Amino acid sequence: MGGLNREYVLKRLGMFLLTVWLGATIIFIVPRLAPGDPVTATIGRMISQGGSVENADAMIEAWRERFGLDAPVHIQYIRYLGNLATFNTGPSLAFFPAEVDDLVARAAPWTLGLLLIATLFSFIIGNVVGALIAWRPTPRWIRRLLPLTITFTAIPPFMLGILLIFLFAFQLEWLPFTGAYGRGITPGWNLEFIGSAIQHGILPALAIVLTSMGFWALGMRGMMITMDGQDYMVLAEAKGLRSSRIFMWYGIRNGILPQMTALALTLGSIAAGSVIVEVIFTYPGMGFLLYQGILNSDFNLIQGIVFYLILGVSLAVLIIDLLYPLIDPRITYERS
Repeated sequence: MGGLNREYVLKRLGMFLLTVWLGATIIFIVPRLAPGDPVTATIGRMISQGGSVENADAMIEAWRERFGLDAPVHIQYIRYLGNLATFNTGPSLAFFPAEVDDLVARAAPWTLGLLLIATLFSFIIGNVVGALIAWRPTPRWIRRLLPLTITFTAIPPFMLGILLIFLFAFQLEWLPFTGAYGRGITPGWNLEFIGSAIQHGILPALAIVLTSMGFWALGMRGMMITMDGQDYMVLAEAKGLRSSRIFMWYGIRNGILPQMTALALTLGSIAAGSVIVEVIFTYPGMGFLLYQGILNSDFNLIQGIVFYLILGVSLAVLIIDLLYPLIDPRITYERS
């Protein structure tokens, strides 16, 4: 298996399962540290909005029994782990009778489409910018201009999102600022819907790219600086190889490995969405759904989304760790 051995693979699989179990346990405990429960909170909101609710106590007891919240905590925990093992996250407490899996299935494509594209663009642009800044043959005027492109990193995403809305939606009126597609448009594989979805995704994607590309650039800049003067770089120059080839195959190729690790973690975490950006743009992704779950104290919805986040990050780490020997032949897990 190209540098891997069975013992190492089994250890990594064991760590993967342990990480998922610990994460699932934590997200079971944390929501229950808050006083009360989601049923009581929901009835309380109904009372505050409508004035009164008849037989509120009986209603609370009935719904607590319906959702299993009347059982001892350890029984709830065992049922919770059993449901997660079968990927059954149960019904949403705030949007009953909707199932959490159905809500996640409707929100996930929007988040994956937005954040996957935005993350890859940010990764590619940021790494190229960082490498060019540290590359000595880069023209001086470019090396002075490029740092300006990473100044947006210092701006919080929600602030940049508000700025983009003000500029492109209100002042110039070029792009929409809310929702995922226009009103009156039926979702489907047609040009009208696809064009509208792209238009609505430009501003949130731009907010994510501009505020995150600087981190990739700074990481790659540091890697390129540490490689400057290495024996293989000096040898490549002595052999008379083209500067562009040295830049790509000797510089970026050797500096990209730590960045690939960070990319794997980032891609694994996109399952939770970008909460603040999605809330600002009312984008119907996983981040906005998680925000609604937190507002409504929806245990099942919070646990379901965060569980998929933990699963995604753990799986990404496992995959990238097993792929390291393929990315860099110098890395091997075989015993000598």
